[in-house]
Amino acid sequence: MVGEDAAFEAIASAIDPASVPRHVAIIMDGNGRWANARGLHRTQGHAAGEPALFDVVHGALALGIEWLTVYTFSTENWARDAYEVDFLMEFNVDLLERRRDELDDLGVRVVFAGDRSDPRIPGAVLDRMRIAEHQTRDNTAMTMVFAFNYGGRAEIVDAVRAIAKAVERDEIDPEQIGHDTIASHLYVPDMPDPDVVIRTSGEHRTSNFLLWESAYSEYVFTEVLWPEFDRMELARCVVEFQGRERRFGGAEDESGLTGVDG
Repeated sequence: MVGEDAAFEAIASAIDPASVPRHVAIIMDGNGRWANARGLHRTQGHAAGEPALFDVVHGALALGIEWLTVYTFSTENWARDAYEVDFLMEFNVDLLERRRDELDDLGVRVVFAGDRSDPRIPGAVLDRMRIAEHQTRDNTAMTMVFAFNYGGRAEIVDAVRAIAKAVERDEIDPEQIGHDTIASHLYVPDMPDPDVVIRTSGEHRTSNFLLWESAYSEYVFTEVLWPEFDRMELARCVVEFQGRERRFGGAEDESGLTGVDG
């Protein structure tokens, strides 16, 4: 552990503390491939991803990251094998029971983003979600968002429906609807847009993750499978992020012509 801490500190020393991303979002991919390569069931890959997740939590806290969002279960994941889905539901209950106090002790506020009205979600999972949110609601060291039963398109649809109902109640003037109106009706209205989205396992897809919020996020893709991801790989991704020039579509290129993204 001492060697690992020293290695992390060596990588972290290359990070400019003045420009640490406020919000890091992660698509945790590769659990199944990690398990298949070892002759294990996919569910064992999901279990192996837990220590990786909490090592990343410790790393994010050490780096001063304020928000960490992880994609734990998508709206499309219901189409997976029933055994795997059942495992993930039970695993989430178990994880929230075992790790809730640890997150609380670390000063982490736990928040969930996603459709909680889905009748397929077991009541035990919803109960543990509510308990975790309530117990950690006053923590300020970092906010950790679990994107559970989450889909970017579904989030936007739900926001539009909520706005439409507010218009019907004469609470919102349709002529005044803008970006801020939609943002305020997303699953976690106080969540800042992610500065960087990390995807593991070498895949290069957004997979319906934070579609609205990541409009101008930087993307970092790593070949590392999620169970092998750790705080050191997180630090490497932050170093890569800090090497980018963020233009937000407003800069000019050398010819003086403005492109779509500068």
